[in-house]
Amino acid sequence: MSYTFDIIGVSPVWNFFKHQQQVESTRDRGCAYLGSYKCTLDSFIQATDWVHEKPDWDWDAEVKEMIGFWVGQGDVIRHWKQEFQKAEDDSLIVARVANVISLRHELEHLFQQ
Repeated sequence: MSYTFDIIGVSPVWNFFKHQQQVESTRDRGCAYLGSYKCTLDSFIQATDWVHEKPDWDWDAEVKEMIGFWVGQGDVIRHWKQEFQKAEDDSLIVARVANVISLRHELEHLFQQ
């Protein structure tokens, strides 16, 4: 299976958790969101433990993808660290993890409706 990891933004804590409760209520979804109070690889890896209704993925492979992102995307990481520093105290840095095949099936299903 193929997995992805991307930092996607900064969000107030309440909005992030509200989103998790509404959208991430099923295990067979294609992506999940990680929120962290720090923009570090370790904090995002730890955040995988807090995924609501954790999908049945190979989480070791997902962590390898996160490490690969951290090694190869220094400019992106620096950008988001700067944006996160500008954010209010009650904010999280948010990343998206995804199972590429499941996400593709979800998107195809949306376009078929």
